[in-house]
Amino acid sequence: MSDRDAGRDAVAREFLERLAVVLSDSGYPRMAARVFSALLLSPDGKRTAADLAETLQVSPSAVSGAIKYLLHIGIANREREPGERVDHYRVRQNAWFAASTASDAIYRRFEEVSAEGVAIFGAEAPQGSRLAETQRFFAFLRDEIPRLMRDWAELEERRAAAGDR
Repeated sequence: MSDRDAGRDAVAREFLERLAVVLSDSGYPRMAARVFSALLLSPDGKRTAADLAETLQVSPSAVSGAIKYLLHIGIANREREPGERVDHYRVRQNAWFAASTASDAIYRRFEEVSAEGVAIFGAEAPQGSRLAETQRFFAFLRDEIPRLMRDWAELEERRAAAGDR
């Protein structure tokens, strides 16, 4: 490996970790953020668990737990090539779209528990007032996210029709 390639690899590793920190700071578990970043930055968008463990210099069990999380929230897929015995993990097409639309269940839970709190404390009490605002906010998000996702899908369709990559 040339010095130039080694330098580029070092910059790529540093960027992977910066991206993982942003994801982690946004609520993703740290290892899941690192694994997702490694998948996202791989040239073909896919890796085996062994590749991921080597890239991230972590144990296979750490990768396994992270992969389970990414599969569960729908931003990664598991694939197997015909005739192979090893799984490949790939960034799901439209991963951010999937993650955003999957948040509806979380928003609904915040909305429901906030409504419960308003019923317990009363809307006039300071904590009830704050909970009522929380309830309204998450109801607003649940109403707006589908519209935003439709707008995004239309924008992507126009981009694809125009031949943009």
